[in-house]
Amino acid sequence: MYFKRKAYDGLLEWKQNYADKYAVLLEGARRVGKSTIAEHFAETEYRSYILIDFSMVSDGVLSCFDDIHDLDMFFLRLQAVTGKNLYVHESVIIFDEVQLYPKARQAIKHLVKDGRYHYIETGSLISIRKNVKNILIPSEEMRIQIYPMDYEEFCGATGKNYAMLESLYRTHKSVGQQVNRKLMRDIRIYMAVGGMPQAVEAYVGGNSFSEIDQVKRQIIYLYEEDFKKIDPSGRLSAMYHSIPAQLSKGTKRYRISAALNKRKTSKDERLMYDLIDSKTVLPSYNTTDPGISLPLTKSLDSYKLYIADTGLLITLMFMDRTAAENEIYAKLLSDKLPANLGYLYENLMAQMLAASGRELYYHTWEKGGSTHCYEIDFLISHGTKLSAIEVKSSGTGKHESISVFMKRYSKHVKDGYIVSQKDVEKKDGLSYLPVYFVPFLCDDR
Repeated sequence: MYFKRKAYDGLLEWKQNYADKYAVLLEGARRVGKSTIAEHFAETEYRSYILIDFSMVSDGVLSCFDDIHDLDMFFLRLQAVTGKNLYVHESVIIFDEVQLYPKARQAIKHLVKDGRYHYIETGSLISIRKNVKNILIPSEEMRIQIYPMDYEEFCGATGKNYAMLESLYRTHKSVGQQVNRKLMRDIRIYMAVGGMPQAVEAYVGGNSFSEIDQVKRQIIYLYEEDFKKIDPSGRLSAMYHSIPAQLSKGTKRYRISAALNKRKTSKDERLMYDLIDSKTVLPSYNTTDPGISLPLTKSLDSYKLYIADTGLLITLMFMDRTAAENEIYAKLLSDKLPANLGYLYENLMAQMLAASGRELYYHTWEKGGSTHCYEIDFLISHGTKLSAIEVKSSGTGKHESISVFMKRYSKHVKDGYIVSQKDVEKKDGLSYLPVYFVPFLCDDR
């Protein structure tokens, strides 16, 4: 089943404006839909295409790359062995899972320069040093980051009216208790299913949440296999599995030592870079002085980690139980989540911000006369101003940190938001925003 994805528009722009000078690399974690998007685009927008999947490629196809110095022979052999015809300026060649055959990626420079055809690459864990250390990375390569399906794509797949949602947001008025309750139920379904296309397909097909959970478990198993290829010791996998526990404790930063139960080493830190490169997680960096600049003052030593897909986070939290025993879905959909699971909404916020193309930042500072710290969950730029965001599962409770932050950085702050399940409201100089409106807040520049 093919779902409409925003990356298609990015590919159209590439084809119209850049494809004669650059290949395009669809980069992202396993199972986010890279291959499906690439093949659907090739089938729709070109007269013909050749798909080379390096995870299951034949020796005959691989042998074609022995003649890369002679491109006339290369293209003749490739057409012969695949049984597909190529048409000059009307065909595209897809290198699927190209990181598994670095020789093909290195050939991109010469293939693009030749100019006869266009080239789409897809890759998982593609930037990890192990996969590229012995090749020359082509400069003739554009990148499009593929994320799990965002809320707009999910609404399109499930028949929800996303345009109506945007219209409601633009009124900047409350939607009413009954409508808010319905829209919150919709967003909680998105949280439960997640944005991995296979899980969405299972949901659209009428599968139970137990069956959907099993689909997500298989994706996590694939990630674990990838981690083992990079780090057979299991430390990389342990870092990944530690994320839900560290989020649940509300720690101010991710601690490698807590994940591994030992003091971290420089090798452990390198593994962390590999985990971030895998695109299975989302790093949020602590900015030391948001009054100056978010990117210029981010601390590379102080960061949080979120799971790139909230649906996978829910499954990861209960991997020690069978899918049938898991009651989290019923509690989430009925809005009966325990208070200590409120970090699911924080993870969803991170996912939505990342899908909008924003880098994630937060800010902490010492609280005078206390061992505790103030903390702003997320900071986003709107022109030269900042918006501060605090995420709450219920919308009630204290919000001291954001109030203090608004005063401390009054010259730099545009708005302060409490994102929760609560309807739109203005109170005490803060804007209350239901979580389903977050994508539109992200788009406001």
